[in-house]
Amino acid sequence: MTRNFETSEALNRLPEQFFAKLVKKVQSLANEGHDIINLGQGNPDQPTPQHIVDRLKQAADNPNYHKYSPFRGQPFLKEAVCDFYKREYNVDLDPETEVAILFGAKTGLVEISQCLLNNGDVALLPDPGYPDYLSGMALSHAKIETMPLTQEHDFLPDYGDIDAATLDKAKLMFLNYPNNPTAGVATPSFFDETVEIAKKHHICVVHDFAYGALGFDGEKPPSFLASEGAKDIGVEMYTLSKTFNMAGWRIAFAVGNPSVIESLNLIQDHMYVSIFGAIQEAAAHALQEPEEAIETIRETYEKRRDAFMTAIHAIGWKAEAPKGSFFAWLPIPNGFKSEEFADLLLEKAHVVVAPGNGFGEYGEGYIRVGLLTEESRLLEAVKRIEKLALF
Repeated sequence: MTRNFETSEALNRLPEQFFAKLVKKVQSLANEGHDIINLGQGNPDQPTPQHIVDRLKQAADNPNYHKYSPFRGQPFLKEAVCDFYKREYNVDLDPETEVAILFGAKTGLVEISQCLLNNGDVALLPDPGYPDYLSGMALSHAKIETMPLTQEHDFLPDYGDIDAATLDKAKLMFLNYPNNPTAGVATPSFFDETVEIAKKHHICVVHDFAYGALGFDGEKPPSFLASEGAKDIGVEMYTLSKTFNMAGWRIAFAVGNPSVIESLNLIQDHMYVSIFGAIQEAAAHALQEPEEAIETIRETYEKRRDAFMTAIHAIGWKAEAPKGSFFAWLPIPNGFKSEEFADLLLEKAHVVVAPGNGFGEYGEGYIRVGLLTEESRLLEAVKRIEKLALF
C-alpha cells in the first residue's frame, strides 16, 4: 500500500500559485479548439539571438565543460558581468566579492529571503508586485509589510506613508523597476532617496532589474547601483531572460553588497553545482557583444507598445502607455472586478490577460497585458475586445 507522507510546514506556508487556475481555464478553451490569444504571460516570444546560440553550440564541444563547473560560477562570466555594468551603468564591481551567478533571477529572489530573514523578521514588498517574492518570505517564515504602488505616485513607493516603526523593523526591501506588473519606471532621485532610507533604518534593498534593458521613448532605465552608496546597503539582480530572450537558459546574476553576495553564494553552495559551462560562456559572450541585439529586442517591444496603445485608445480604452518592461497595465471598466473582467475577455473574446488582483491588493481594478506576440495578434485581440462594447 502506497503511503502519503505529510509535507513540511515550510511547504505548507507557500502561497497558492494564483495563475495556475488561469492556465487551466486557458487550456480548457484551447482543448475545445478555440483560437486563444495569450497576453497573460511574461514569457518572451522571440528566439535568442543567433550569435548567442552559435556560441553555445561551439562551447558545448569543450570537454572541460562536461565536468562539474566551479560552484560559484566561471571567472570569465563574472568578469563579463563587471564589464557589462561598467559599460552600461558606469558601476564598478569586484568580480570576486560583488558578483553571484544565479540559476535565473527567480532563484535569487526566492533565496535572498532565506539568506537574510529569520522567523518573524519583516520585509517590505511592493503591492502590486511579482508574486514569487512571497515564496521566499513563506520559506523563511518572515512577515510582510506592503508598500502600495499607485498611479498617483507614478507606481513608486511613497516612503513618507510608511511609519517609522515599520521602517525600523524591516530588514529587507524588494523593489523592481521597470516594474512588473505596472510598467512604472524609477528615477535616479528615487533610488537616491531609497539609499537614504535604507541607511537610516538599516534595511537591505533588493532591486529586481529584470527589465533593465526595456525602456522606451529614448529613456534608459537607471540601475539602482548607480546611486551613491547603493552597494553599501543592497544588491541588484539582473537576468538575461529579457535582455537577450534567454528565459529558458536560466542564467542571471546578483551584484552589489559583498556580504549579501556571499550569503547567496553560500546557500547555492549547498543547493547546486553551478551552471553548465557552455551556457556560462554563451552568457558571457552575450554580455560582451555590441548593443545591436539588445536594441533590436527593445525596439520590437516599443513598436508593439505603440501599435497596441494606439488601437486601445481608438476603441475608447483610456490608459497610459508603459514607459518600460514588456507589459501594459490597464484600468478596467467601472462595474467589474479584475478577475471578473479577465474571465470575460477569456470566455467571450478568447483573449488571455492577467487580472491585477493576482499581484496584490492594489492591483485590483487593473489587468496586465503582455506584449509578447506579434503586432497582428495584438491588434486582433483589440478587435475582439471592441466587439464586446465595453468602452
